[in-house]
Amino acid sequence: MAKLVKDSKTAMITNKVRFSYANVYKPTSMKEGEAAKYSVSILISKDDTETLDLVMACCKEAAQIGISKLGGKIPKPLKIPLRDGDEEKPDNAEYENCMFMSATSKRPPGVVKKVDGKAVSIADDEFYSGCYGLASINFYAFNVNSKGIACGLNNIMKTEDGDRLSGGGSSAADDFGLEEEGDEFM
Repeated sequence: MAKLVKDSKTAMITNKVRFSYANVYKPTSMKEGEAAKYSVSILISKDDTETLDLVMACCKEAAQIGISKLGGKIPKPLKIPLRDGDEEKPDNAEYENCMFMSATSKRPPGVVKKVDGKAVSIADDEFYSGCYGLASINFYAFNVNSKGIACGLNNIMKTEDGDRLSGGGSSAADDFGLEEEGDEFM
């Protein structure tokens, strides 16, 4: 169940989402000279209206809280991080019937899985583009080159594996036409 974090009106936990362009263990920069950040693209099924509605509510609240950063009034239309995968990435099957957004952070996010009711940190080879989980994110106003609402990355909980996405690289077994360890050769 998607929900707000503690007493916040701009921080939330998603329902199950899929992760893409996962850079959660090593920060990267999109442009030369730009500060490196941890980041992940969060794919939300269009059927998950609970998460999508909460994202919109958090964005509206972030605009109200950050109205001074936005120049004293909320721009029309308000630039928000949520985008339509069918429109913007029609050639990427994993984005079909999904909304998506990038979440970033200057600090490393906690990346965990649930084991016996406890959060257990996972190694970088266990979290990859294509796996599923929950994201703890927050929204805030920005005014750098343009005005709008951005999505901050807090923490991630992996809940299940999924097919690796092309942005996540291939496995050595796939590259060399071999079965994974413990299986027979092809």
